[in-house]
Amino acid sequence: MLIAAAILAIFVYGMIAAMLGTILPDLSRRFQLTPEQNGNIALAQALGLIIASVSVGPLIDNYGKKVGLVLGLSLIVIALFLLPKSRGYRSIMVYLLLLGLGGGIIVTGANALVSDIGAERRATVLNFLNLFFGLGGLATPFISANLLGRSSTRLCYTVAVLSLITLAIHAGAPIPPPSGERGFQFSQAGDLLGQPALWLLALLLFLYVACEVGVWNWLARHLIAQGVPEKAALNILSLGFALGMLLGRVAVAPVLITVPPQTVTLIAAFLMAVTTYLALQTRSARISWIAVFCAGLAMAPVFPTTLAMVGNVFTVATATAMGIVITSGWVGLAVSSRIIGAIAGEDPLRLKKALLVLPAASLLMVVINLMLRAVL
Repeated sequence: MLIAAAILAIFVYGMIAAMLGTILPDLSRRFQLTPEQNGNIALAQALGLIIASVSVGPLIDNYGKKVGLVLGLSLIVIALFLLPKSRGYRSIMVYLLLLGLGGGIIVTGANALVSDIGAERRATVLNFLNLFFGLGGLATPFISANLLGRSSTRLCYTVAVLSLITLAIHAGAPIPPPSGERGFQFSQAGDLLGQPALWLLALLLFLYVACEVGVWNWLARHLIAQGVPEKAALNILSLGFALGMLLGRVAVAPVLITVPPQTVTLIAAFLMAVTTYLALQTRSARISWIAVFCAGLAMAPVFPTTLAMVGNVFTVATATAMGIVITSGWVGLAVSSRIIGAIAGEDPLRLKKALLVLPAASLLMVVINLMLRAVL
């Protein structure tokens, strides 16, 4: 039951992760939003994720994962029911901030829950859990493009109802209270923050989340600017990138039983640099699909495997350590969103240049991986 509850939460988060990139074309058309404004909207969501991640680690360590998961899902439901009522740019930013708050809480809570359940094979179990993140990410743009006529309003209400059902399940699930063994104590903060491994893992996720969520948020908008029809662009996001991530996590789960996680993330970072660069060099929908699918395969193991390394290194105050590392990821999203939006300005065609941030960040991940191997 615990794994099922975590799977549902991660599935919802996957749908949320793909939400902004899926609805941006419709919102941009309705409210005449520029890429720079798109970047500020993504920044608002990132700020919500940052605030949630900073606060949720100690909350979960001391009061339990059920409190965090129920709170996060409640915020998501509220945000999704309010988002279709947006009257303009500023209200969209407010609701995306709220959505980010909810998403940041549930991603930390669900990963910490399964990390406890599967302590002996943490990396494999976390990759299995995050298969359902990929499934949720696949579902959002696919449903929008093929079932809901690319309507952001209908999509928000659909995901809100699914989130409400998940909330009801979590409210009744027998999620155990905190054991006390991993509860965060402020006296431990100095030891936790003084370990180089924590900061290298945080920097790794800073760069990775900038890349992954950069694809989720900007790919469809970029492809449409390059002449790809909106429905095809959303299907490339769904059946290209999201499907690649989903299949990549299926493939890598058995590999992590025998291959060290830092080796997996090193190879993945190099492949990310190659595939994200190639994805930006074409206007062909078919070639874009191939490149984006391969980018999804490359990115698939990085997030859960990095969290597994955090769990392996920090056996005390695990959720707090995860919260710090995940928060660093959301800071990476905030910084990259602002940079991409500023470079693109008011011209969607400039997203092709702005999104070169993604392969550049991937190359920096290779460097961080090499440094990390010396301290783990």
